[in-house]
Amino acid sequence: MNINRAGTALLEVNMSKGMIIFIIVLVVMIAAIIVLYFLGKRAQKKQAEQKEQMEAYKQTVSMLIIDKKRMRIKESGLPQAVIDQTPKYLRRTKLPIVKAKVGPQMMNLICDENIFDEVPVKKEVKATVSGIYITGVKGLHGKTEVKETKKKGFLKNAIEKLQEKTGAKPIK
Repeated sequence: MNINRAGTALLEVNMSKGMIIFIIVLVVMIAAIIVLYFLGKRAQKKQAEQKEQMEAYKQTVSMLIIDKKRMRIKESGLPQAVIDQTPKYLRRTKLPIVKAKVGPQMMNLICDENIFDEVPVKKEVKATVSGIYITGVKGLHGKTEVKETKKKGFLKNAIEKLQEKTGAKPIK
């Protein structure tokens, strides 16, 4: 009988240790989620302030787009002050860079990711610029060519429809 009592005592200790570990992991996970929630709110506020600032300083400029590429910030030809202000973890990422002739000057500008594909090459456009950041583009002479999207396969269409139904992907 002593052996049975010792065996059941060991099981109770092991279950309680497992339960304690589970509770600790659960508390750590909840704390991480709370921290990420508040960091996300702070990042959203910063982004809204930056957007307001860009809207305040934006101006419309006529420019000739010479070239556009996705390049690392060190290879982009941007001013050294811009490169120095960029956080170290973002220096290896590729940015949408547009080389344009604004008046008599050749400039390298950073383009908004959303409109990068719409920017025509070797065309004159009216662009909305805020500092060295292009936020909008309208064709000045002639029509701007919009690239046709490739036809998607059956499997890709089915996956997109499922994602839209479940809410994983925003509806177009």
